[in-house]
Amino acid sequence: MTHDQTSIKALKDLLYRMADDALIIAHRNSEWTGLGPILEEDIAFSSIAQDKIGHALALYTLLQQLGEPEPDISAFTRNEKDYTCCHFVEYPIGGYDFSLMRHFLFDSAELLRYEMLEHSSYEPLAKLSTKVRGEIKYHVFHADTWIVQLGSQGNEESKSRMQSALNECYPLALGIFEPSESEHILIEQKIFSGEQELENAWQERIQAICEKAGLTIPSRETITPIYGGRKGFHSDHLQPLLEEMTEVFQIDPSAEW
Repeated sequence: MTHDQTSIKALKDLLYRMADDALIIAHRNSEWTGLGPILEEDIAFSSIAQDKIGHALALYTLLQQLGEPEPDISAFTRNEKDYTCCHFVEYPIGGYDFSLMRHFLFDSAELLRYEMLEHSSYEPLAKLSTKVRGEIKYHVFHADTWIVQLGSQGNEESKSRMQSALNECYPLALGIFEPSESEHILIEQKIFSGEQELENAWQERIQAICEKAGLTIPSRETITPIYGGRKGFHSDHLQPLLEEMTEVFQIDPSAEW
């Protein structure tokens, strides 16, 4: 399907949101390397981080094909205000309870987003989404398993910590679905069905898992979503992360790993 310049601009906005989310959460997940509570979790978070880097690269590559800079330039040279990631991915890893709950809530949304995008009228994104969804389903299986195990199959302390983490993460997670000013174009052009439809599907999915885990999701009506990231207004955590993440590239942009 051919898209005009207005729809291409809206598409770029969507791709940058997704790519920036994947890049930043990959960096955060990688910080568990060597620190996991058990060896298997150390390996799991490292593997998930590696996959997310791959997803970010693929999305930045789609952006390059639409006239944006090459992936390394997009990933490592923009100013903080130019990133459109949600606040949720920016937060430090904290304790394992916070990181696990973020993993569960974020990857549940990612799985559903890519399922929706498999039907996108923008064929390159639809093709990529099929591949990425195949990888994220394993991330989600990992998260679901641990949420249920620590919630309903653990002890009182593990359940309490999971509930506290859910209470803390939920308003941040809602920021994933911060609406875009150009979203109506994406919907009209059948590029993406929209953040509200995604959030509705996400609410249904996480409710089912939380019920199995014996956890209670805070009432949506009483929670104020943490918005701002999609418009370039970030938490205090992003700039220090960017300085660390881009250090090698800033020293020698031609360096190869």
